[in-house]
Amino acid sequence: RVSVITSGKGGVGKTTTTANLGLSLARLGFSVVAVDADVGLRNLDLLLGLENRVNYTLVEVLNGDCRLDQALVRDKRWSNFELLCISKPRSKLPLGFGGKALIWLVDALKSRPEGSPQFILIDCPAGIDAGFITAITPANEAVLITTPDITSLRDADRVTGLLECDGIRDIKMIVNRVRTDMIKGEDMMSVLDVQEMLGLPLLGAIPEDSEVIRSTNRGYPLVLNKPPTIAGLA
Repeated sequence: RVSVITSGKGGVGKTTTTANLGLSLARLGFSVVAVDADVGLRNLDLLLGLENRVNYTLVEVLNGDCRLDQALVRDKRWSNFELLCISKPRSKLPLGFGGKALIWLVDALKSRPEGSPQFILIDCPAGIDAGFITAITPANEAVLITTPDITSLRDADRVTGLLECDGIRDIKMIVNRVRTDMIKGEDMMSVLDVQEMLGLPLLGAIPEDSEVIRSTNRGYPLVLNKPPTIAGLA
């Protein structure tokens, strides 16, 4: 399954979701490859605590400087979880780099000798420019991350339309950073309100949790915490 994790708006939790969802799937025994498709501003390696182990990226694979298996970073905690970054931070992509490169990548992962991963999760960059188009090209399903505020919802609605135009019909939604105290005081939309506005099937709701910032800074995904915190459980 090739899923793109997207939102339109920046800072709503795409990379955090990709890291935690990927490791949760790996923990259930699935083989997962997480692809950081953010060019020049990659962060998935930091959230996973793997930044010191990324030596090669997809750009080097395509240039013939290394093999695909050399660019894949295997997580020491869960060996069935691998990370691939598209490019180095602050680097510019070659002009010809686009959706075709990611389609090639997905095909190469599916046909590799040790077997195809069961999940390929693509962490989509913010915005709806070329980087977004590149990231969604190989996907056949999308997970849309939104927070319960009007700016995020407007962007999510726009992205839903773009995904559908690209032929991705299987779109599910995660509502992130939900605060029950604010919903009770009617200062925040409820998850049901968000569902009514976007008209997408709900994959899950994740409560606001200060532990997210701690886990990000430590490079240790929430879902591995013992005991798990509320967002980790969600």
